[in-house]
Amino acid sequence: MHKSILTTLLFLFSLSAFAQQSYFQQHLTYNIDVTLNDKDKSLKGFETITYKNNSSTPLDFIWFHIWPNAYKNESTALFQQIKSDTSRKEKLKNITYGSIDGLNFKVDGKVAKTEAHPNPQYIDIVKVILPSELKPGDSISISTDFTVKLPSYFSRSGYAETEFMITQWYPKPAVFDKDGWHEFPYLDMGEFYSEYANYKVNITLPSAYVVGATGTLQNADELSAYKAIGAKNTADRNKPTIYSPISKSATKTLTYSINNVPDFAWFADKDLVIQYDTVKLASGKVVDAFSYYHNKKNTLWANSIDYIKDATKKYSSWIGEYEYPVVQAIEGPKNNASGGMEYPTITLITSPDAKKETLDGVITHEVGHNWFMSMLGSNERMHTWQDEGFNTFFQFRYEAEKYKSNSIFGDAIPAKIKELPTDKFLASVYGALSNVPMQSAIETPAADFKTSEEYGLISYAKTALWLYLLESQIGQEKFDKAFQAYFAEWKNRHPTPADFKASMEKSLSTNLDKYFNLLNQQGKF
Repeated sequence: MHKSILTTLLFLFSLSAFAQQSYFQQHLTYNIDVTLNDKDKSLKGFETITYKNNSSTPLDFIWFHIWPNAYKNESTALFQQIKSDTSRKEKLKNITYGSIDGLNFKVDGKVAKTEAHPNPQYIDIVKVILPSELKPGDSISISTDFTVKLPSYFSRSGYAETEFMITQWYPKPAVFDKDGWHEFPYLDMGEFYSEYANYKVNITLPSAYVVGATGTLQNADELSAYKAIGAKNTADRNKPTIYSPISKSATKTLTYSINNVPDFAWFADKDLVIQYDTVKLASGKVVDAFSYYHNKKNTLWANSIDYIKDATKKYSSWIGEYEYPVVQAIEGPKNNASGGMEYPTITLITSPDAKKETLDGVITHEVGHNWFMSMLGSNERMHTWQDEGFNTFFQFRYEAEKYKSNSIFGDAIPAKIKELPTDKFLASVYGALSNVPMQSAIETPAADFKTSEEYGLISYAKTALWLYLLESQIGQEKFDKAFQAYFAEWKNRHPTPADFKASMEKSLSTNLDKYFNLLNQQGKF
């Protein structure tokens, strides 16, 4: 071999190796103790985070999200966004504010200084200055106390009547990846980007509460009670048995643990109906399934456990196997301008249960976020479509196969269309969708949409249509195999749009430039 050719090949090989090494992700382990005071609607907590620097860059600070401060006053980015959107302004009537206080960061036992974010609207972001440089490959222990005043429920976190939605509640390092830091404020319209982590969380609260949380409940007696009551309620759905405390003391401490998830949320209420069953996947894996809902006469939630199971089975067969030990949905307050909000292994549903197709569709969409948010951890704030749009595409398939329905068009679908085979029904739905005015480009950061309607239409529906165009061109079988390969390659990682494109091109052995250029196209395709 000619020496210059050999040199060129070695150079190209080194570039390839560098490109492979350029991807990294940090890894975190959380140990959190938190106590709920249900009288004054507050949390008192302490957390220890082990933070491993897997990058090639020494770090001398870490940006932290302290999300509860977004609720502190009306000058924050959260309030400014809601107030600028006429469709969401109504949410701000008769609210109470929230905040986080009592932070005292220590790194490996040494007091760490903090700096506020330079943008005065971003009081929910803080820079923690490390006492000494965190070198590549090394780990540190970060600890802090924190006290959270919960807001009334108007944007994901807070309380409503007897129910507590404990989300975005603990100090949390921002993502640091090959593109640098991704510190950004909490927004109502625009979701998250989080480091994968292992969690162990001890929750202390009054004994009468039923809790649904990310991960697996470690208290054998409490878990056994939930399963026994839940199985009974699944078998006899007309006369539910309500949980009664197994602890004779005023409070109880419940421990939850799970590995390799991007977030942790928990929900608590009294007098919830619990349903329990198991989901057996194609591989033989068995997943625990729980549903928690309000004890109302003739509620459609009586069949919610079936919807959770069906969604988990269908998404596992279409995309890749559900990897967690438990899947759950809980009924939240109605209605807060959204169908629900997803967290790893548990989802809050806030959509009215007007009919079974609607409730099933919303539960399926939110359960589906275990794939598109949790197992595939894209940057939702920048590329919402990689999360919401992909999920909507598979939700539409689920609704078409099961009901010949569609959550966008609802009752507007003619009876003759519903009589069509599933593939032709979907073709008709997407044909109608292609005529809906959708001006913004799919590749629009969440915060740049002018209204929540445009955000939803583009990030959800236009993206689903975009995926359907590709599926129609290559066939469902080839599409599914390519998508499954993407999932297998990027599971528990942070795929970008470029990573999705490269994976699909590799599987389909074709250049998709023309197709991916549509992501930046304004108006109809």
